[in-house]
Amino acid sequence: MDARDTLMYREAHEAAEVVARQFAANDSVVTALAQSLRVKPPRFIVTCARGSSDHAAAYAKYVFETQLGIVTASVSPSVTSVYAAPQQWEGALFIAISQSGKSPDLVRNAQAAKIAGAHVVAMVNVEDSPLAAIADTVIPLHAGPERSVAATKSYIAALAAVLHLCARWHGDRALVDSLHALPDALRAGWDADWSALSDGLVDAHNLFVVGRGFGFGIALEAALKFKETCGLHAEAFSAAEVKHGPMALVGPDFPVLCFAQDDDTLASTLAIADEFRKRGAQVFVAAPGMQGAGMLPVLAGLPALCTPLLIIQSFYRAASELALRRGFNPDVPPHLNKVTETV
Repeated sequence: MDARDTLMYREAHEAAEVVARQFAANDSVVTALAQSLRVKPPRFIVTCARGSSDHAAAYAKYVFETQLGIVTASVSPSVTSVYAAPQQWEGALFIAISQSGKSPDLVRNAQAAKIAGAHVVAMVNVEDSPLAAIADTVIPLHAGPERSVAATKSYIAALAAVLHLCARWHGDRALVDSLHALPDALRAGWDADWSALSDGLVDAHNLFVVGRGFGFGIALEAALKFKETCGLHAEAFSAAEVKHGPMALVGPDFPVLCFAQDDDTLASTLAIADEFRKRGAQVFVAAPGMQGAGMLPVLAGLPALCTPLLIIQSFYRAASELALRRGFNPDVPPHLNKVTETV
């Protein structure tokens, strides 16, 4: 099988069209929500998600806190669904992110948040799902059917939905303009050559994925996809935290994949990558506009908030190729189902 024959590859390839479709279809509902949030800002923002969707929530935390100055925290679904502990969410914005909108624990949390007085937003791909039915506002992901077990286009769509809401809420003209440029950037970025990554990790057993700020959520996502599709044990760390213990594992030939965006975290992330290289580690760095040994190409020119979408799209393509080279079918990982209904 060629990587281009996998659902994972083909669905990741659809990301640009998904994002363009989503921005066009959702602009009225997102603009209306943003206007109401400006008039009556929430006390804080709560995100609720699992798996890849929770990695989108990690991205949302950095986006909302840096651009809007509103504290954003990820709630543990079990606190409400298992422990039935009431939460003081009055005046909060509660954002549930889900591809299927069917997981019972997310639905229960959304119900509890609504009863507690939060405004519930569902960023969901299935518009007639139980989660969407509960929400005060539904922001559809518009990813279309996703048949590969590995989420790709729906994850990028979730990041795009977060970015869209932030841009309209903040009212930053440059950020709004970047929404129009993003689909074309994704189309151009699809052909970026990341073969060095799939070549370099064919025989790997463990690796670190490092990111910081806007890039931390995609580091979490990439580590999950390495495990899920490639049978490769990977752990994600913040560039600010990896030196607090995990660095002791890094020695000669240990693989490290670093994600960086062109903002105030860039220098520290590149410094960590350089320190790993000096230890003899096998280091790959994805950063916009950078070239050289170990550098994975990423399109430059968009705001740093957009970079994670470009990087993770290229990663998905590389992961689909790596999975096949390691003897796995990325569309049907062992022991996994497309929808996980956690109670």
